[in-house]
Amino acid sequence: MAVQNSSLSKLQSLNGIFAIYKKQGPTSADVLNTLKKALLKEAGVANPNPRKRKKQPLKIGHGGTLDSNAYGVLVVGIGEGTKMLTTMLAGSKKYRAVAEFGKATDTLDVTGNVVEEKSYDHITKEAFEEKLKQFTGEIMQVPPLYSALKKDGQRMSVLLKQGQEVEAKPARPVTVYSLSLQDFSPPYFTIDVECGGGFYVRSLVDDLAKALSSCAHIKELTRTKQGQFTLEEHALKEDRWTWTDISQALQPCPKPAGQQKNAKKAKSKHKPTSSESEGDNGDQND
Repeated sequence: MAVQNSSLSKLQSLNGIFAIYKKQGPTSADVLNTLKKALLKEAGVANPNPRKRKKQPLKIGHGGTLDSNAYGVLVVGIGEGTKMLTTMLAGSKKYRAVAEFGKATDTLDVTGNVVEEKSYDHITKEAFEEKLKQFTGEIMQVPPLYSALKKDGQRMSVLLKQGQEVEAKPARPVTVYSLSLQDFSPPYFTIDVECGGGFYVRSLVDDLAKALSSCAHIKELTRTKQGQFTLEEHALKEDRWTWTDISQALQPCPKPAGQQKNAKKAKSKHKPTSSESEGDNGDQND
C-alpha cells in the first residue's frame, strides 16, 4: 500500500501541460480517458474508472477537441496545468487537410453521408490559390452542425444522431493566420492552415469549395501544431504515456503570484552573485 501511495503521490505531483498523439478513430475525450487509465494503473490504482468525475485522484483535461476522424497533437493539462488550458484553446493551431472536390457530406468530412455532388472540372490551381486569399485574416465562419458545440447542454452531433433537428449556430469571427495550397490533384487537394481558437477546418473546406462553385469534404485531417507543441517534436505516442516520459516532457505551470512575491522577499534578504542572478532569470523565463 505504501508503494501505491508513493506512486500516486508522485503522479499527483505533476503540474503543467504536455502534448500527446491522438490517433484516428477515438474522440478526444476517449483518448484522455485512456491516458488517465494508463497513468492510474501505473500508479497502482486498482480498476480505475476515468469517466467517474467525483473524487478523482488525478485532475486532467485537454486544450481543444480534435475530431474523431482527425489525428495529431492533443495538448493535455495535468494537475494545476488544467488551469492553463484556456490559453491553449484560444491560441494558434496548425493543420494539414486532404480534401476531395465534387462530393459534400452532412458531417463535412469522410465519416458522413454524401448529400450533394457537383462538378469540379472548371477549377484551376490558379483560381484555387486566388480564392484562398479571401479566407485569410479575420473572417466569419458558421460552425458545422456535427460538432462539439452544445445546444441545451447537449452536443449538437449527439442530437443529430438521435434524429433531432438542429439549427446551425450563427456565423462568428475567426482568425486565419496563414493558408496555403500544398498539392492540387483534382479531385483531391491538400492545404495547410494556421488558425486561432474556435476555427473549423471542415467548414473552411466546405466554404472554399462553395466559393469555387463546387462542393468538397475532408478526407484526412492532421493537427500538426498547437501552441508551442509540434507533432514531430512533442506529441507522445501511447507507448510513452508513462510518468517518466510525461514528467520529462512537461511544461510546468508558472508560479502563483503569492509564491513569486515571497521569492522576491527572500532574494532581497540575500543579494545574489551575478551567476545566481542569471539562474533566477532563467527560472522565471521557464
